[in-house]
Formats: sequence, structure tokens, C-alpha cells
Amino acid sequence: MPQSNLHTHVIESESYDPWHNLALEEALLEDVSPNEIILYLWQNQNTVVIGRNQNAWRECRWKELEEGGGKLARRLSGGGAVYHDLGNLNFTFVMDKKLADLHRQLKVILGATKTLGVDAEFSGRNDLLAGGRKFSGNALHTRDNAYYHHGTILVDVDFAKLGSILTVDDAKMKSKGVTSVKSRVVNLSQLSDLVSVEAFKRELRKAFQAEYGGDCGELKPADVAADLSNLYDKYASWSWRYGRTPTFDVEFGTRFEWGSVDFGFLIDQGQVESCTVYSDAMDARLFQEISARLEQIPYRFDTIAAKLDDLATTDDRRALIEDLKGFIKAERF
Repeated sequence: MPQSNLHTHVIESESYDPWHNLALEEALLEDVSPNEIILYLWQNQNTVVIGRNQNAWRECRWKELEEGGGKLARRLSGGGAVYHDLGNLNFTFVMDKKLADLHRQLKVILGATKTLGVDAEFSGRNDLLAGGRKFSGNALHTRDNAYYHHGTILVDVDFAKLGSILTVDDAKMKSKGVTSVKSRVVNLSQLSDLVSVEAFKRELRKAFQAEYGGDCGELKPADVAADLSNLYDKYASWSWRYGRTPTFDVEFGTRFEWGSVDFGFLIDQGQVESCTVYSDAMDARLFQEISARLEQIPYRFDTIAAKLDDLATTDDRRALIEDLKGFIKAERF
């Protein structure tokens, strides 16, 4: 039900450059006001966007992507790699953190989908499905008092290009019971003649206003940030996109129901000098904390386990930490 005291706005990017669009998204996150909700609509051309803690070298055929004029981008949120072209529409709900309500946000997406003749549902850790196949992946990010929930809408994506650029490990495919990325995703335009990118934008705006109310005033990108150069430079930088990939002394990894994880340790005389943890898990912040906690400690299971236990601050995290401890002990100690 709409709330009369909310401030609601819609903004649409004027660029197809992923580094610009992610910079604008972060600027919105930095500037969102108390009691404000913003619907941000954006598209990228010929792009792979990876999660905050993923290993860029393993998630896509980056050389072919760049040689074909494409761009690799890394977002703030967790989750896995996605391919974007102009047949894909991205949405972001940016808001005061106290207003976050995933059910209401998904209601907007599913309402627009239904209006265009497609019945859909939320399933799994972050997917929207139609006819049992995925058309949208979603992820979340929080910072201080601000929050965003963003995702993709596959409208008319080139699946041949998607399948040739993304590299997905066999364990993930087996866990989904499918043989390829293309076999588990669907374009909404395949399911209804009413669906197009422009039609979905229109219905999203209507569903957003119906759910949240307010005047849904239109913002222009220049209204948010006249100068995105610093944020743009971050997202475009080699260090942000690809990161440091040292030759580790010890490497091991596996896949759990909640996602994949790969550990890399640099060890000197039994001491962990550096630790990098790659994961497509949704809790991006946790895996950054794990990487930091496992540095400058003895390379011993009891020490590693104690450091991990310190991070088990919620039920969800506690279950994940127990999975990691069991795997590490069985594999390496």
C-alpha cells in the first residue's frame, strides 16, 4: 500500500556504458535521502558484470569480450556473473535502509511482468522464473543507512553471445540439473508478444507508483551527480575490475548450495601472509571480511576456525561458516 510520507523518484540512464551506469548507481546510493525510494533503470551494451568477490579471470572469456569491443565490470553486490546487451533491462531500487522490503520490491517487478502477459515467481537464492526458467537475477548491497536491490530483466538477449562469453563451471550446472546456461534462462519476449524493453520500462514505472505512491518525479542523471569522474575512474580501473591475482602457495575450492568458494593463500614459514577468497555468494561483505581475517595468522585449522567463528554473527552466517570449516578441515588439515 502506498505511504503518503514517502518521496519517490524514477531515473533512467542516458548511457550504455557499464562503468558510467555503476558509477551513477553508487552516486544514488550515496545521496539517497531519508524516506526516499528511487527506481533506477539502465542498460549496458556488450558487457559482463561480475559480483564483488568473483575472480574475473575465471568468470568469462575476457579477452574475446574486450577484442569484440565489450567491457568487463564489477559491481558492489555479491552473486554471479551476468551478460548484458540491449535486450536486457537493469533495474535498481535505491532507498533509505529502513524502508527495505524485498517482498514489496519484487512485487513491482512481478506486477510489471504479469501485466505484460507473463506469470512469474521468485525462486532460489536470487532468481525470478517464468515457466521454470530464469529471466532475472537479483542482488543486494547495503551501506550505512542506504540500501539497494538490483537485478536484470532478460527481454530479448542474444543467448548465443551469452553462452559464448560466460564460463560456468560444471558443478554449478549439475547443481541446477541442466547442461548449459542457455537451457536454464528465457527471454520474456519468447513468452509474450507484449514484452519489449520499452514496454517493460513503462509497466515498471506504473507498478512502482502503484506500490509506493508519491509523485514519482523524474530525475535526470545530472540532477544526481554533475561529476561522476571519480566513481567512473574506479569502475573503469584495472585494479577494481580484475584485481590482484598472485600465484598462491595453496589453492582449493568447492561449491555449496549457497554458492561457490575458492581460497588462495600465500604462506611464508607457516604464516598466512595473504589470503584471497573468491565467491559468488550473495553476502559479499562476509567474504571480504573472511579474506581480511585470515591474513597474518598461523596456517593451522584451529586458528582459521576461530577467526571464522568470530564472523558467525547471524543464523545465516553461522550455517555458512560451518560449511566452510567442514570443507577446509576435510580438504587441507
